[in-house]
Amino acid sequence: MQDVLAMIYLWLKAAHIIFVIFWMAGLFMLPRFFVYHQEAPEGSPEAAAWVDRENKLLKIILLPSIIVVWLAGLSLLGTGMVPIGGWFHAKLLLVLLLSGYHGYLSAYAKKLARGERPITGKKLRLLNEVPGIAAVLIVILVVIKPF
Repeated sequence: MQDVLAMIYLWLKAAHIIFVIFWMAGLFMLPRFFVYHQEAPEGSPEAAAWVDRENKLLKIILLPSIIVVWLAGLSLLGTGMVPIGGWFHAKLLLVLLLSGYHGYLSAYAKKLARGERPITGKKLRLLNEVPGIAAVLIVILVVIKPF
């Protein structure tokens, strides 16, 4: 039984890592799409094309990825094989914040689709750094387990 649980754990861990990569790729791409979208003339065919691209990225990559990341992560916890410490709580907080960031980007895509452009291109470029910073911190927490 222990061998089966260990094998399931490894498959869950692999799925978790694979879909984190997909999720992060989407989180890196979407704000960049927003920058290009905002640079397109409002109401133009180019702006409409960016709306379509953003929706596809959200529905085909980001939504399935965040679902699998959370399901695999919670399943890993359910195996009882994940050592829980301060590092884990910090990682969980960062993942919750990153999930909120994902929700914020989804809401911003809807604003752009309606023709609203409340954030400047410069601020969008800065927002593009959020997933990178989160990834660095999460990897350090998971690999080094500093506390």
